[in-house]
Amino acid sequence: MGRTQDTTPDDVEASLYEKRHKVYPREVHGWFATMRAGGALGLLGLFYGVCWLHWDGRQLLLFDLPARRFNVFWWTFYPQDFLYLALLLILAALSLFLFTALAGRLWCGYACPQTVYTEVFLWVERKIEGDRPRQMKLDRAPWRARKIALKSAKHAVWIAFSLWTGFTFVGYFTPVAELGGALLRLDTGPWETFWVLFYGFATYGNAGWLREQVCIYMCPYARFQSAMFDRDTLVISYDAGRGEPRGSRRRGTDHRAAGLGDCIDCTLCVQVCPTGIDIRDGLQHQCIACAACIDVCDQVMERMGYPKGLVRYTTQNAAEGAADGRPARVLRPRVLVYAGVLAGLLAVFAGSLALRVPVELDVLRDRNALYREMPGGLVRNVYTLKIVNMHDEPLRWRIGASGIEGLSLGVEGGDHEVAPGEVASVPVRLDAPADVLRAASTPVRFTIEAVGAGDIRASEETRFLGPAGGQA
Repeated sequence: MGRTQDTTPDDVEASLYEKRHKVYPREVHGWFATMRAGGALGLLGLFYGVCWLHWDGRQLLLFDLPARRFNVFWWTFYPQDFLYLALLLILAALSLFLFTALAGRLWCGYACPQTVYTEVFLWVERKIEGDRPRQMKLDRAPWRARKIALKSAKHAVWIAFSLWTGFTFVGYFTPVAELGGALLRLDTGPWETFWVLFYGFATYGNAGWLREQVCIYMCPYARFQSAMFDRDTLVISYDAGRGEPRGSRRRGTDHRAAGLGDCIDCTLCVQVCPTGIDIRDGLQHQCIACAACIDVCDQVMERMGYPKGLVRYTTQNAAEGAADGRPARVLRPRVLVYAGVLAGLLAVFAGSLALRVPVELDVLRDRNALYREMPGGLVRNVYTLKIVNMHDEPLRWRIGASGIEGLSLGVEGGDHEVAPGEVASVPVRLDAPADVLRAASTPVRFTIEAVGAGDIRASEETRFLGPAGGQA
């Protein structure tokens, strides 16, 4: 496409790129704001507190990658338990689908780390620099002693909080008490130092500087959420039929007689929005469903003596069918399918976790010889048993075999003790009378049982090879 004659290079640049304008969200109070603050405090309390909890002498939640050992509350998992991680990821995805189909971007508005940390940084900013008008005035002011002092104090608190966040994050991968001691001695390892600084820098940059840019441009969820919406999904909407035409007026004015709707065009819904959008323009991908606009609009409606709900949670069908009383369908096929699949997978996950056996047994045949013919009419097969102890304590294992009449088992070293998380290779041999073998391949089963803990056992079937027809 060619450039038109009256278009300058500056015009082209302005049309392709818009410089970011800082958003100054006004503080808001209300039911949704209280719920959002409570959720943020609860999530932050869990994140910063759980890493310090211990159970039976070990950190309650620890992902020890070098040791390939993962403490998750009362369970200890190892790489062999990858199935549980896969199930958790599937459950998380289905939960996101279900909640999005029900009420849009609930995750974004109330639980996303970007939202939670931004709320903390905004709170610090308000405490140091003041409310929205004062912040805007301070940013327009020249760089003098007061402005430098306030900005320095704010960023110092932000950086300290970010570094503590990075330290806590690494504390879930390195025992936090050891990490704290190493940090006090300035003796942390290179990877620990890198991740503390990297995660702290990411928190500081995302929540302090980028803020709504992460939600608008960097987060993929805003782009594909529309695929999970339908006309019965609860979203935050402005009632244009009731609010328009908007316009300012004095309290007590008969606005209907003046041809005005309920919206007084105060723009407070825009001022409280953390992404700086105008909800009156309709549903937009920048909306993170924080419901701040609902709280502030309800307060304005209450002061004006109008009914609340000019901005509210509703569905597209309910909004368009308000005149004829068409109801919103919350329990619809999509939601029921998501809920049913999620409940089924939760049952499978809970059942498999309850029936989990903390040991894994693999049987490997000797590749050097299929079988050996021994004196006394015996046929010998040699195997290697791989025993993975996924218990949090060392266990001694007793080995057995069955499946052939007269079968005898030989184990080098007798019972074998295996430390937590270790894989033991145990050579064993099986001898069977040749005259009882009816085929060249006979199924046999190895069993292992923890000595002193008979409820922990495992078994694995393999094949015993011999001469065809049992003729030695």
